[in-house]
Amino acid sequence: MAKRKTLLDKQTGKSEAVLRAIAHMPTQSLPILMDDGFVRELTDTDFMRIAVLLAQKSYEEGGCPIGAVIIDNATRQIAGKGHNTLVQEDHPYNHGETSAIRDAGRIDFSKTTLFTSLSPCDICATLIYMRGFSRVVVGDITNASGNEVLLQEKGIHVDILEDKQGSDLYARFRDEEPNLDLEDWHGLSALKNK
Repeated sequence: MAKRKTLLDKQTGKSEAVLRAIAHMPTQSLPILMDDGFVRELTDTDFMRIAVLLAQKSYEEGGCPIGAVIIDNATRQIAGKGHNTLVQEDHPYNHGETSAIRDAGRIDFSKTTLFTSLSPCDICATLIYMRGFSRVVVGDITNASGNEVLLQEKGIHVDILEDKQGSDLYARFRDEEPNLDLEDWHGLSALKNK
């Protein structure tokens, strides 16, 4: 059987357009898009950029700009990815992290790393340690932070990999949509107490 030709291989450059294609392509189709040589060239910074591009996708859809990517630690293949769909799906707890976990399905998360464009909320942090992730990489602790210590106390290795584009996007969103930001973090009841 002949090996299937992929579009992205080790010689392919990692441009913003290429990373955007990876962000927007369904996860199950990624092995058709990129071969192992290309995947092994992707750095933590590249995976964080994909998470930020997913956050941008949510923002462009009218939602909260938070994205996440889960990779297999051994192969570096993307196992799941997603973005916040509070607004788009009228779903109060489908945050970037929970969306990526749902996309990954029933896998052993102790063998994975989760890249999130924004520091995880209490619910996402709880789910991250309940599912046994070995590592979490956070792209923005400027606009939100606090659960990194909780994750570390639960035995999860946490790295901070600030992404200025992601931080700037979330700051702009928070200025434009303060009520939506508050709702995403604390629910509709928080708006009554504002």
